Amino acid sequence: MLKINRQTDYAVRIILALSKKVQGARVSSSEIGREMLIPPALLQRIVADLAAGGFILTQTGRDGGITLAHEPKQITLLQVVEHFEGELYLSDCVLKPNECPFERRCPVHCQWVRLKNVLRDEMARITFEQLVGEGHQIEEAQSPGPIRVRQFDALSASESVA
Repeated sequence: MLKINRQTDYAVRIILALSKKVQGARVSSSEIGREMLIPPALLQRIVADLAAGGFILTQTGRDGGITLAHEPKQITLLQVVEHFEGELYLSDCVLKPNECPFERRCPVHCQWVRLKNVLRDEMARITFEQLVGEGHQIEEAQSPGPIRVRQFDALSASESVA
């Protein structure tokens, strides 16, 4: 099964939460952790890993916090996922091609390579700016719109009763 691990999912949540903030604004990591439901035990390790990967900047002290190192439009889902997971592969025959005795004549191998490239290309197109925009669209679609009051008049009431 192709599945990203929990740490990667939390890292994506952190970048998404920071992408929603004003560019350059520092936010406490604990605030992001509460907002994105990330356990404190994992939060500091993931923040440190994101900082080491150049995704976020950290500042300690009274006015400290974390902020994105780049604009959300410059950070892709693929970059964050591969930072935590390594390069994506769908099959060992793609990961270790020299170990497969059928590599050069196997139609399945060719499809695994093609599908891996499709997945990577799609993830490379998804920026955190796009994800923030899609999040706003989802929120708008789920929020109740203005309450529409149906006008009631005596004439229509008497017609429907008759």
